[in-house]
Amino acid sequence: MKDSQREYQRIEAAMRFVAANYKSQPALAEIADSVHLSEAHFQRLFNRWAGVSPKQFLQYLTLDHARQCLQQNMTVIDTAFDSGLAAPSRLNELFIRLESVTPSEFKQKGRGIVVHYGFHQTAFGECIIGVTDRGLCALEFLDADQKAALNAVVARLPSATYQHSPDKTEEFYNLIFNASKAANSHIQKDRGLSVLVKGTAFQLKVWEALLRIPVGSRSSYKQLASEVGSPGANRAVGSAVGKNPVAVLIPCHRVIREDGMLGGYRWGLERKLALLGSESVSRSNAA
Repeated sequence: MKDSQREYQRIEAAMRFVAANYKSQPALAEIADSVHLSEAHFQRLFNRWAGVSPKQFLQYLTLDHARQCLQQNMTVIDTAFDSGLAAPSRLNELFIRLESVTPSEFKQKGRGIVVHYGFHQTAFGECIIGVTDRGLCALEFLDADQKAALNAVVARLPSATYQHSPDKTEEFYNLIFNASKAANSHIQKDRGLSVLVKGTAFQLKVWEALLRIPVGSRSSYKQLASEVGSPGANRAVGSAVGKNPVAVLIPCHRVIREDGMLGGYRWGLERKLALLGSESVSRSNAA
């Protein structure tokens, strides 16, 4: 048996072990021992094959289970214990780390969250930007009128409060599209640009993988599927890419077909081509 096949079988076995035992929150040593590897070697191997660490994979499974519990109207306390977490505070930390919303906010579809939104003109057309006190939650180019764009943003967190505040969203617009005005941004200096997104565990894995594609580079749906540990799941990856709620910043425009053709883009192929061209020019100028 080839070494690569043996490695894959071990990682597959480790994933099955975690999937079967995530409610007990196994430690790295326990997972590594289940496939007869040292912790350090297993950690490196898992990262290479799955594209995430064993701990992140465990968190994805735990979060996915917690979502299902909350959607079935279980209490936050019962959800925490049913997910194998020692206390509700652990569940709270898990949701904020991976989704930037608390379990209660997820269950209540954003109730209590204030989303400030504004419309801005970019070199690639008009966009809507939505931000909360935890970061940017939406960036979409307009395909129709402003009302339709706002409705699409509201659909993700329908119980949140929405306020038209272009003065609050302008700083985020400058950080993404207008570097000359972003140099003195307190967002950049004080805490960095954070993003609030809500999706399935698989979608989050794909969106995180998109963030690792360098400016001016390209990846195929097939490559992305392999990176997130789902080789052959090109269609599922394409669906996750297409549901990305934050244009440009989560760079789904950098994903193309295996044959070199552009593939789809939810905000139009012309805009995708323009974004890719702009990044190529910027990269050449910086070289």
